Amino acid sequence: IRLMETSLFNHTRVTEFVFLGLASKTELKLPLFVLFLIVYTVTMAGNLGVVFLIGIDAQLHTPMFFFLCNLAFVDAAYSSAVTPKMLTLINSIAEKKAISVAGCAAQMYFFIALGTTECCLLAVMAYDRYVAICNPLLYPILMSSRVCILLVAGSYILGFLHSLVHTVFTFRLSFCGSDEINHFYCDITPLLSISCSNTNVSEILLFSMVGGIEIITILIIVVSYSYILVTILRIRSARGRHKAFSTCGSHFTGVTIYHGTILFMYLRPTSSYSLDTDKILAVFYTMVISLLNPLIYSLRNQDVKDALSDLLKRIYQHVYSNN
Repeated sequence: IRLMETSLFNHTRVTEFVFLGLASKTELKLPLFVLFLIVYTVTMAGNLGVVFLIGIDAQLHTPMFFFLCNLAFVDAAYSSAVTPKMLTLINSIAEKKAISVAGCAAQMYFFIALGTTECCLLAVMAYDRYVAICNPLLYPILMSSRVCILLVAGSYILGFLHSLVHTVFTFRLSFCGSDEINHFYCDITPLLSISCSNTNVSEILLFSMVGGIEIITILIIVVSYSYILVTILRIRSARGRHKAFSTCGSHFTGVTIYHGTILFMYLRPTSSYSLDTDKILAVFYTMVISLLNPLIYSLRNQDVKDALSDLLKRIYQHVYSNN
């Protein structure tokens, strides 16, 4: 049998998973494909554009933009962990949208790893703003190049180790019944719902580890912004207060959207998990946030606007001089 093979215990073991996807109606497939392709293209262009712009402009080689550059790279990779496969499945003429067990494990691993890395980077960026606003004289020491590299490296390491635990424990479970995942990508909860094993350990790990990372990163953000708010309110200059609020406002907006979605999706009992409803939220979580981040963090930043304007002028002058 193509999808199943008989095990030693007279059960069947799943060797491929089938996505039920977002829409079962054929007439919705083309509009969804076009919409998601546009979103993915703009997401990649926006985030990789930020990486390129920060990389070539020496004035943006500061800790804040170093963290922003890594955040943009993670967003591009994060979206790429899910969207290309989803587009392939939507565009496929096959009735069953299958993915191998190994492919499913790889997708889940990179998706969780990059998502966790983003959580950590957002906390690091909040700490960076705290040091810049509350301890400006110590900023060059506290946020030296070595410290910045260690903070970013630690974010990646924690993200990939965290994902490794969930991936190993999820795929140690037996999937001997249904092979249908009521989702458009491989995530922990939809897989737990179709496992024929006892999933208590995986559920405890999900709540404890995701909850722990959320609590720690949100606590860092809240404490940092509490000190920032107190410091800003002490600034006598209205212009100075406006500049500080503008710098922090973009980051706080991104943090609220990202963590709010994570808390709603993962930190609740599996009994209250509605797969059909949460697939819509997952589209926002996997695609829209990565699309919005370049707008939230970059285009509202005057330094980035100036760098982009200078780049466009140089390109125009180069083209004009060649003609």
